[in-house]
Amino acid sequence: METALTRLAGVRHPLVQTGMGWVAGPRLVSATANAGALGILASATMSPKRLREAVREVRERTQGAPFGVNLRADAGDAAERVRVIVEEDVRVASFALAPSRELIARLKDAGVVVIPSVGARRHAEKVAAWGADAVMVQGGEGGGHTGNVATTVLLPQVVDAVGIPVIAAGGFFDGRGLAAALAYGAAGVGMGTRFLLTSDSPVPDAVKARYLAASVRDVVVTDRVDGLPHRMLRTDLVAALERSGRAAALLRALRHAAAFRRVSGMSPRAMVRDGLAMRHGRKLTWSQTLLAASTPMMLKSAMVDGHPDLGVMAAGQVAGVIGDLPSCAELVARVMADAEHALARLAGLATPA
Repeated sequence: METALTRLAGVRHPLVQTGMGWVAGPRLVSATANAGALGILASATMSPKRLREAVREVRERTQGAPFGVNLRADAGDAAERVRVIVEEDVRVASFALAPSRELIARLKDAGVVVIPSVGARRHAEKVAAWGADAVMVQGGEGGGHTGNVATTVLLPQVVDAVGIPVIAAGGFFDGRGLAAALAYGAAGVGMGTRFLLTSDSPVPDAVKARYLAASVRDVVVTDRVDGLPHRMLRTDLVAALERSGRAAALLRALRHAAAFRRVSGMSPRAMVRDGLAMRHGRKLTWSQTLLAASTPMMLKSAMVDGHPDLGVMAAGQVAGVIGDLPSCAELVARVMADAEHALARLAGLATPA
């Protein structure tokens, strides 16, 4: 199936495995790329040195298949990470937050395809005007930090507003969703939770089991983790955070932020620099900034260490309707076959002019 996305990224199928911290590493990205979809490395939880190693590992595992790297535009070392992407000849750069005009220009000058993620029409219009090659728009159904506008409302707004390819994200898990997105005018779909729940995902089995056991009602939105709306599975920790007072939350945040500094190798100065950038970009209070800085370690507790009740588990609403763990190859083949079937069925309903 050829779309503007497949032509732009050089992949066979209009599917994107989104960048998920601690999850979208070389193993998952390689399996996605080998299946013909666009895998995205999540670099926010990697040092620049580890990012370079991960890029090279993916290239070795895939024999040169296209893939991308996701990075935080507000990170203090964003320029250094961009340099890694350029020097390692990565095909696609995606951003969790709207990048600056300068970062987009630097990447495009090096021949890198730039695909920012946005959650509002005005943000899509801004990055399109700055030269982004495509945009991924995530509706409120998506996991992690999310907005309150449903994909079915947000997607057509963005498609109508910009003249670049639009990738739909938030609420997609099968071929019917891909067909629906294409009908809205999208060039493909991005899926996070669905790729997280594959046999190629590095997430521990006990954590995957918690996802598979979840119902739609078990996927909630809370602002008590880092001060921003965050969609995740309800766990004992999430319930405790919602009950706890501000002092307890800040104490926990301090502990987790210190742990993330040790794991990431970031200096205290670098963490302060990132905090200032985060606070400016999102207009957070200092309390919210500290909570946001602690989030990576709460995610690591579940996604890496395998302790779902000691961490947080970002999840799209689709977690409540997913019931199996296919390989990435099986998932991509299934989604594409179902999408083609859905499109053929819809074509059969059309009345000739």
